Amino acid sequence: MIGILIDEMFEDVEYIKPSEAFVNEGHSIVHIGIKEGQVVKGKRKSTPVTIEESVSKYNIDDLDALMIPGGCSPDHLRGYESAVNFVKNFFKTGKPIFAICHAPQILITADLLHEKKVTGWRSIVQDLKNAGAIYIDNEIVVDDNLISSRGPKDIPVFIDTALNVLKIS
Repeated sequence: MIGILIDEMFEDVEYIKPSEAFVNEGHSIVHIGIKEGQVVKGKRKSTPVTIEESVSKYNIDDLDALMIPGGCSPDHLRGYESAVNFVKNFFKTGKPIFAICHAPQILITADLLHEKKVTGWRSIVQDLKNAGAIYIDNEIVVDDNLISSRGPKDIPVFIDTALNVLKIS
């Protein structure tokens, strides 16, 4: 099961394309957010997503991986202690975290990036460095269980890498 941590104003394409690829490869997905039953929408196409599970109640042991799409969603999520703790606890499992674009914002708030190699959207580069991360301007960066990508143009390699990581984990 792949958890998709999501909230309002997510980047539609960063959610849609990886999610479809996961499902097409036979993986199950679950939408995890602040409030179960809430419908959140993408920022460009208003893609609706219903939150199936709450971060405060979901058992991270039931997940094989966690994907965090970008947009404004990660910034919204990091304002909730329950979401930050969810990410922090999931990270400790060593299972893969797929973070694209602005997704590292919640990883910054969870204080998980010190000395980690990571990439992300250009507007958060200084935030990443300030959090102690080793920023690498590449379409995909893999550091242990953290797989990060810069943004929409890198989605094909993000998906390929995520699917390969899922095959070996």
